[in-house]
Amino acid sequence: MASVDKSLDSEVKIIRRKLNSFVGFANLPKQWHRKSVRRGFSLNFMVVGESGLGKTTLVNTLFNREVLKKPKEPEEEDSVESDAPGNTPVRIETTKAEIEEDGVKLTLNIITTPGFGDSLNNTEAWKPIVDEIDSRFDRYLEAESRVNRSQVPDERVHALLYFVEPTAHSLRSLDIELMKAVHQKVNLIPIIAKSDTLVDDEIDGFKQRILADIRYQQIKVFEPSVYENDDEETVNNSRALISSYPFAVIGSMNEVTTPDGRTVRGRSYPWGTIEVDNGDHNDFVRLRQLLIRSNLEELKETTSEILYENYRSEKLLKMGIEQDNTVFKEFDPMTKQEEERALHEAKLAKMEAEMKAVFQQKVSEKEKKLQRSEADLFARHKEMKEKLLKQIKLLEDKKAQLEKQKSLPQEPPVSSTPQKTRKGFLR
Repeated sequence: MASVDKSLDSEVKIIRRKLNSFVGFANLPKQWHRKSVRRGFSLNFMVVGESGLGKTTLVNTLFNREVLKKPKEPEEEDSVESDAPGNTPVRIETTKAEIEEDGVKLTLNIITTPGFGDSLNNTEAWKPIVDEIDSRFDRYLEAESRVNRSQVPDERVHALLYFVEPTAHSLRSLDIELMKAVHQKVNLIPIIAKSDTLVDDEIDGFKQRILADIRYQQIKVFEPSVYENDDEETVNNSRALISSYPFAVIGSMNEVTTPDGRTVRGRSYPWGTIEVDNGDHNDFVRLRQLLIRSNLEELKETTSEILYENYRSEKLLKMGIEQDNTVFKEFDPMTKQEEERALHEAKLAKMEAEMKAVFQQKVSEKEKKLQRSEADLFARHKEMKEKLLKQIKLLEDKKAQLEKQKSLPQEPPVSSTPQKTRKGFLR
């Protein structure tokens, strides 16, 4: 298909001319804007990390409202049966929220994974997360394969925020296993949680070690695309986002007062105040820029056109369904007719050869049967001839004996005196 497209592009001549008057298609982006505002937007993202890393707080801080409820205290949680003492099963929970800002509606589907990394044995803690991503792909594939596709709900995961514990060392084996399991299925965005527990030098070194582990393990993380026709500001913003990976963030809905009298969202410590929305203090602003303000549609587009298509192709190939590229090729009717004629003649020749082979096989079998019958007849004829010769010889012997007896002189017959018989009864 790629070669056909290139050949078509080379044959088609594009004429670029400037219009002398206003036609009106420059207003097409406005039409798309009105349509988008009317329909609203949606975002499905997954939040993964151990308990106590501030996942709920950060999500609420991102949208400046309580979209996720605070988790219950351990003693208030419902008892959950575990496979073994010390093992907490990973649960998948989805929270839906609809928010509005300046007339623009955004529907959020936030998938959380309580219990992840909280067990003594976390060897397979990542499996429920992968199964959830795959099941959402499967549901979308089933929905778009139906006859009626007017309503195809998009529940696919557009982004996965993975919270790394601020150890200042490197990625743990659990972090690497999960990233390797999901990086080809979802847009992976690594985050250093609670970065206010580290100093600037520790954060910079921790980022470098995390990036080194990601490159060594060949893990793919989401990076915003840089296009040729983008303006300089957009290009610089995209490169700044890429250079900030992984994002070292803090979250807080509390308002504090800075030494200069400003009221900001942040955290106060004896040694100073950390502002959430200050890019010099942490990467929260850059994370929000990537996830919501500038690259939300790119996250959805990457999920739909790359990640989902790769999963779909692999799924269909496993089911034995292969792509027939000849369906999309242009063809000449005369050439197609000649090909069909050649195929028909080849089919007839094959059938004729098969019929000849069957005929020859039957003839040879009949000849062999006749030869066996002829041999049997000759054997029976020989046997009967030998019997007749034996009978003829016996008859000739008997005839010779009779003739010999006739040639001998005959003796007169001896008269026999009749014996008197006594009549009457014996006493």
